[in-house]
Amino acid sequence: MKALVYDGTLRLRDDYPLPALVPGEALVRVRLAGICNTDLEIVRGYMGFRGVLGHEFVGVVEDCADPSLIGQRVVGEINAHCGECSFCRAGMPTHCPNRTTLGIWGRDGAFAEYLTLPIRNLHIVPDEIPDEEAVFTEPLAAALEILEQVPIRPTQRVVVLGDGKLGLLVAQVLALTGCDLLVVGHHAEKLAILARREIATAREGEVDGPPADIVVECTGRPEGFAVAKHLLRPRGTLVLKSTYHGRVEADLTSLVVDEITLVGSRCGPFPPALRLLQHRWVDVRPLIGATYPLEDGIAAFARAAEPGMLKVLLRVGN
Repeated sequence: MKALVYDGTLRLRDDYPLPALVPGEALVRVRLAGICNTDLEIVRGYMGFRGVLGHEFVGVVEDCADPSLIGQRVVGEINAHCGECSFCRAGMPTHCPNRTTLGIWGRDGAFAEYLTLPIRNLHIVPDEIPDEEAVFTEPLAAALEILEQVPIRPTQRVVVLGDGKLGLLVAQVLALTGCDLLVVGHHAEKLAILARREIATAREGEVDGPPADIVVECTGRPEGFAVAKHLLRPRGTLVLKSTYHGRVEADLTSLVVDEITLVGSRCGPFPPALRLLQHRWVDVRPLIGATYPLEDGIAAFARAAEPGMLKVLLRVGN
């Protein structure tokens, strides 16, 4: 099959082996996939991954032991957990020490004609959601994870730092809580997407008003941590959504003195993400910056890495 592979160098192969179907898993024919900042960080050395990249996708089930799934259009949770360890039994499968992660750790990903995932990871996409929106299910679920971890009240002041793809999704999700929300970014054209939804925005360095009760850091830049801390009140909550290759220099003493609660936030729930898309409670279409065929995957990666670029999609097959 055709696949976009990273083996120290990003390259397109047309002879990559089809994934082997094992019991409990499904073979999925990929239709559309999205390039994420994590994919860009992997080619810079993050996680030391080698193989087929990509974890945001929508596809069609070609083969599995459950005949009701065959032919269904699906999206999939990216962590394939064992189901038997203490973390899985405690309801924390995304922290399973035996897990593989689609296109990130131990499992080939979605930038290929086919992938495999456990059947329990798959979610059927409602007919009302086109592929171009369904492909946002995974990052939208990651945005929803914040609400699973941190209670956000309508009376609280919340700042989303970063106007990239994830920041724009996080902002739309948090706006549904009715909180006093401000999105801080660098790019006028991206902030305008939120302004059209009547979400308040500001350029970094031009923030007015009191410190925030909660800051969600979505910049994808190591220096974003210090900026987020600066915007936060004492005893506030700092939610970290960024992943990047390398280390961050942080003033940990200020976290102690100000008694800051630090929350790492990663993967989230798919069913509510699909509901938000189905009912048009979030709008992902303006987040699409460009679409390339899989055959032009290397050019697509270069485009995705351009400053200010929004979501770049890869169309796989016809």
